[in-house]
Amino acid sequence: MGAEQSKGKITAQDKAILDMKVQRDKLKMYQKRVQVVLDREDALARELLLKGDKRRALLALRRRKYQEQMIRTTDDQLLNLQHLVDTIEFSLVQKDVFFGLQQGSKVLTQLNKEMRIEDVERLADDTAEAIAYQNEISDILQSNMTAEDEEAVLEELEELERQEAERLRLDMPQAPKGALPDRVPVVEEAEPEEEVGSEEEENTRLRNEPMLA
Repeated sequence: MGAEQSKGKITAQDKAILDMKVQRDKLKMYQKRVQVVLDREDALARELLLKGDKRRALLALRRRKYQEQMIRTTDDQLLNLQHLVDTIEFSLVQKDVFFGLQQGSKVLTQLNKEMRIEDVERLADDTAEAIAYQNEISDILQSNMTAEDEEAVLEELEELERQEAERLRLDMPQAPKGALPDRVPVVEEAEPEEEVGSEEEENTRLRNEPMLA
């Protein structure tokens, strides 16, 4: 009977495996939901570039890069934890695994906050509240992004500028192909034909008039 209770007991390793599965399921769900936000941030950056607002376009791209990095880091961390649980004696890594799960839970909570599309739209607003939000986000992103991330964002901005310039060029009316003539040929108007019939009638009338004595 005691053996049956021992067999049905949930161990710390079982709990860790269950927690990892829950986090991975959440991450997959968040990845689908956050893609809508990522797409909108990309579109907003293009819109801001067209308006000449390069500073806010860069902010939208930084926020997008930060969110992508957050998803990638969490995914890699969960894979590493799964590897620890599967290949190493759990008692030796139990502390590290649970710490990693706690960190993963915090990141998922933060990621969930990043999914509000209205926060993306605030990046383009000119209200005092929106500007304060933009400054706050800018400070947070700059303190959390690496030099490599910042370089990648700047390269992405340059690529967007190139794409938008090319799109505008293609949208412009095309000039006619081939060389234009030096001058437009002048079409000479034909001189009106003399009214032969009228002249003959006039001669006949004159012949038929009586001559004065």
